[in-house]
Amino acid sequence: MLALQSGGLGCALADLTPFSIMSMPGYVWAAGAMANIAVLSIAVLYIRKSSKLGRMIEKAGQHAAETERQRDSAQEELFRRLYEERELNRQKLQFEAQLSEYEKYSALAQLALGAAHEINNPLLGILSHLELELKGCHDSAHRPEIEQCIAGAKRISSTLRGLVDYARPSPPLWSRIILARLVADTMAFLENQPIMRGKNLRNEVPPDLPPIRADANQLSQVLTNLLLNAAEATLARGHISVSASKLTYVDSIEIRVSDTGSGMSPEVLAHVFEPFFTTKRGRGTGLGLSISHAYIRSHGGEMRVDSVLGRGTSVTLTLPLRMAQESETDGEKSQVVV
Repeated sequence: MLALQSGGLGCALADLTPFSIMSMPGYVWAAGAMANIAVLSIAVLYIRKSSKLGRMIEKAGQHAAETERQRDSAQEELFRRLYEERELNRQKLQFEAQLSEYEKYSALAQLALGAAHEINNPLLGILSHLELELKGCHDSAHRPEIEQCIAGAKRISSTLRGLVDYARPSPPLWSRIILARLVADTMAFLENQPIMRGKNLRNEVPPDLPPIRADANQLSQVLTNLLLNAAEATLARGHISVSASKLTYVDSIEIRVSDTGSGMSPEVLAHVFEPFFTTKRGRGTGLGLSISHAYIRSHGGEMRVDSVLGRGTSVTLTLPLRMAQESETDGEKSQVVV
């Protein structure tokens, strides 16, 4: 009631003239002034509280935003660490598998060297005796049998040489090689072979590629093995090509031997580098790709096989570029194969 009266008095004071104020009783005038002061104080207090409340709301919003940012950052860090842990586990499994594979190949290499030594010596005696028998044989009925025995002995000898090459490859004899010419010479050697008849053999290696430093004989043997494999898998009028290019961000050259042959299934593809694994029943030793793989690894390179059943196969060799100054610092003989 007093507040209402005071409020009424406060509002009425705005319409009073100085004369009327002076003529008012003292207690009425004082009450009106006190009411106005109270209203102003309440207004100021409300404004201050509203401003403080706004700052508190603003701080609360900033704190919530910071908390959300920290939460997102913590989640990203957790995901990153989980990914790194999964990647480390994958690499660990991969290294363990490689180590197991190397141990298996090491044991096989030692076994191969021992077997080759024990078999090769008596085999040479058998082969020499068969050749003498063939020279002294004038019976046309027995000559084919002796020739078959000689062919079988030579096949065993060839397999033993492959075993030794795989188990203990000779160190590379480094030379600077012009790749386009090496591929051309290898193709010229093979193009007249019966297995190449009716097949389109193409050399797509650019002549302006920088020379690479490698063992010419070993690299030629690798290309020969790959081209023969491609020819056996490719029907007449099929295409076999050798291409190469320099990689952009690393000092390496990539060589690709591709064919439009029968291709391989994923089950076969998983075993292509295993010694003695072959799909040529009675015709192959299963050492061609294994020896080629060993040669490429001795050059510090990599070999990859991609194949689609019914569409063809592509073998990719990645070899590092070794410049002439490296061979000079190594003190090794260097020659250019042209």
